[in-house]
Amino acid sequence: MVARSIATSALITAQTRMSVAAANVANADSEGYTRKVATQTAQSTAGVGTGVAVTSIASTVDKYLLASLVAADTRLGAAETTASYTDRLQALYGTVSSTDDETTGTSLANTIADLTDALTQLSGTPESATLQAQVVDDLDAVASQLRSTSDGIQSLRSDADQEIETTVDEINEALATIDDLNDRIVAAKAAGVPTGDLEDARTTALETVASAMDVTSFTDQSGALKIYTASGRTLLDGTVHALSYSSATAVTADTRYPGGFAGIVVDGVDITAQISGGSIGALITLRDETLPDAQADLDGLAVSLADALNAAHNQGTAVPAPSSLGGTTVLDAGDGFSATGTARFAVVDADGKLVASADIDLSTITTVGDLVDAIDAVDGLSASLDADGHLVVTADDADTGVAVGTLTSSVGDGGQGLSDWLGLNDLVTATGASDFSVRSDILANESRLAVSTLDESDPLTVGDTVLPTGSMAVADALVDVFETTHDFAAAGNLGSTTTTFASYASQLVAAVASTAASAESELGVATSVHASASDAVSSQSGVNVDEETALIDELQSAYQAAAQIVSVLNEMFEALLDMVQ
Repeated sequence: MVARSIATSALITAQTRMSVAAANVANADSEGYTRKVATQTAQSTAGVGTGVAVTSIASTVDKYLLASLVAADTRLGAAETTASYTDRLQALYGTVSSTDDETTGTSLANTIADLTDALTQLSGTPESATLQAQVVDDLDAVASQLRSTSDGIQSLRSDADQEIETTVDEINEALATIDDLNDRIVAAKAAGVPTGDLEDARTTALETVASAMDVTSFTDQSGALKIYTASGRTLLDGTVHALSYSSATAVTADTRYPGGFAGIVVDGVDITAQISGGSIGALITLRDETLPDAQADLDGLAVSLADALNAAHNQGTAVPAPSSLGGTTVLDAGDGFSATGTARFAVVDADGKLVASADIDLSTITTVGDLVDAIDAVDGLSASLDADGHLVVTADDADTGVAVGTLTSSVGDGGQGLSDWLGLNDLVTATGASDFSVRSDILANESRLAVSTLDESDPLTVGDTVLPTGSMAVADALVDVFETTHDFAAAGNLGSTTTTFASYASQLVAAVASTAASAESELGVATSVHASASDAVSSQSGVNVDEETALIDELQSAYQAAAQIVSVLNEMFEALLDMVQ
């Protein structure tokens, strides 16, 4: 009977081991599957061998290799996310290319170059309505590109914010899956049931969490997996501590964390600042640092460009002169006013001939209210502050217009001309790239473009033409805006510099391209590291089909031998029974 028991146990053990090896071969290409090993142990009673038995069926994953794979998941998750978004950011800025003869491409630098060319042509023939229209069209193209790029940046920030919410939901689902698998694994281990496949599923879910955020984990004595954030906040310890996050309903350049964006919360605690890895860590960095830096660079360009264009445009006036000028600077009558020099206000007819004028000595004026009164005192003009605090200067006769001469005026610490300081004849409006636009009346009618300057002779004579139609001064000043260098303060990705607008725009494109290139490089490294970690795990715990096939052949031989022994024992037993009978 002992011999029969030994042979039968060998038969059953070989069959079990063959089943495990066959399952290994069948699942060799299954994602996340690890090689299972049936552990064979000799059985004995009172020191006498009674056969063999399979005491466990388990996977062969090394915990240290698994930890390195989880860390690689975190790095790869961050790298893939960063590379995807920076590539999309780079696409917003277009391309820059040039030859010896011309600059081509779709970037803002190229659009600015087109505007510069149009202004150069206008400076030669400022009275040309066709060239005026071309300048307005090209300036509007610059404005549209600034706005669309800004909109694109904020759209990327919104996408990143929404993706954080989606990824948080995925993490919670994975944690719930791991919690369920923990319960099943603990119960199976207690009952002596194989847990290898359950552990594989749990590892796959753990990799999902690790790809999204940096975590630490360990398996306790019962077989349950515990998970914590990198800073030690508990995510799973027998209970799922779910993350919560709600994305912002609208995202603008002013939306910031904390305040505009909510925090990622666990057990009532904001852990946003504690997440530095995985796709969520990358999304937070993109939303709160990378993309706002790009916006700051773009805003710096837009505001500087608007200031320079407006300063040049405020030196002149359109022909015929407009019947009313509205300032853009917000004022209060009680505000102090500090200025030197003289500014000239004139009333002219449709042909640019003088109707009336007055020169105002700004050094004698101490408040904004005094300035408004001085302008209002000019014969044929009315001046007042509107409800928003903007100066409005209007010709009393609808058939006449208002013209302003800067002369020697210098207002405030910046030394701006009076018209520029008041914003009476601004060409564009902008508080940043998002709202950079050509003045609406000029966009609707190019004849409102300032192409003439008020005669600076002293004195002026009523009836003389004081607004010549062929003046090149303003057009030349606008060309100088793009041909001369300007000081740019450090902002976002760029340090302080002195350069032209086209060059600065090229630097914006280059900075974004550099960011994208760095992200692509990191993706390559992270992919390589992940592949190495995955290969290491696969080498140690993956399925080698040739080895498993050879093992099956070996086990088949053992099975046949055990079966032969059982057969012989059965024959012997039957013979013994026959003899007894």
